[in-house]
Order: sequence, then structure tokens, then C-alpha cells
Amino acid sequence: MPSSRERVLGRVRAALADVPSEESPVRAPGGGFADSHGVGPALDVLEDRLRDYKAQVRRVPADRVAAEVAAALERRGARRVVVPPGVPGAWFAGTSADRLRDSREEPLSVGDLNGADGVVTGCSVAIAETGTIVLDGGPDQGRRAITLVPDYHLCVVRAEQVVDGVPQAVRLLDPVRPLTWISGPSATSDIELNRVEGVHGPRTLEVLLVESTS
Repeated sequence: MPSSRERVLGRVRAALADVPSEESPVRAPGGGFADSHGVGPALDVLEDRLRDYKAQVRRVPADRVAAEVAAALERRGARRVVVPPGVPGAWFAGTSADRLRDSREEPLSVGDLNGADGVVTGCSVAIAETGTIVLDGGPDQGRRAITLVPDYHLCVVRAEQVVDGVPQAVRLLDPVRPLTWISGPSATSDIELNRVEGVHGPRTLEVLLVESTS
């Protein structure tokens, strides 16, 4: 019996069946995906949207990821960070922060997650048009809980993971995976439009946009 999410995504896929092929994502060098207009414009739009959502954003050359991760954690004062098992160790070459390894086989407790200074992950897809980062529980993203409990989320997004819009992203995502769609830091508003941050996720989202070397 398909879940509600599977039914919704199935309807979206069916509705997109007649979308012209020129609007589909294309393979980028290295096996990732890029939008059909090139990753440069998409990165610009994604950065603009993320800033609108009050996320902190930095454009990073591929050979500067470790230095920028270290600088971000230093600015934040993050000494203990949660790390999924598939995050490259090279990202942490420049930092002395303690890495709290979390996996489905050996998950950290809620208390451990709450006591951490933040979490560092990759992503599955990023959508330029909506400023959305999608996590699917992959090795460099980990369990959903680790990006909901800590108050700070540092996410590394590669240029080839950026697509123009939601239709392209939906085609790339597996509906049976635990998808988390993130558009800026966690925030909600009451009926009087009083904004409250950090209610159901990290109060601070920082994104490193890793520019393509090609």
C-alpha cells in the first residue's frame, strides 16, 4: 500500500510526463546533475533565495572546502559537531572540533544531539528557484533527527547538485527515501505574524556552495 507521500509524488511525476525534454535536468561532469541552462545562473539564484530565507551563504572553491568548514565552525564556536558516516573526513582537515559520529547502527541519543553545537552534512539536491535543500538520508546526510535537533546546521552543496526547479528535483529523488526539504532556518509564525525561529529545526542554517572546477 503506497504512502501518502508516494501517492503525491506519483501524481507530480504523472503531471510532468509531458514536460518538454529541454526542461529536464542533464548530467554534469562527474556524474552529478546540473540544470539545462548551466550551473552558474542556478547557483546565483539559489544563493539569492537562501539569503532571502535568512540563511548564511558562502561561495567556496572546491579546494577550499576544508578551510571554509573550519572557518564556519570557528565563527560559530562549534566544538562538538554531529557528523553522518558518509561525510568526507577531508572536510575537517582544518578544524579541531570533536566529531560525534552518528549512524543508524549506532545512533546518538536525543540528549547527545541536543548537547552538540551543530551538525555538518552534504545534501541530495538543491533547488535554485525555491531556495530549497533536499536531504534524502544518504550517507553524507544521515538520519533526519540529526538535522532537526541541533541548533546549527552547516550544509555543503556542490554545484552539480543544483537544479532549476522542483520538477527537476522530483525526477531525481526516490520517494521511498526519508526526504527532508529545507528552505532556510527553521521558523514559524502565529496568527499575528510574530516570527519564531528554531521551533522544529535548527535556528541557524549555513550553506557552503561549492563551485564547479570544470
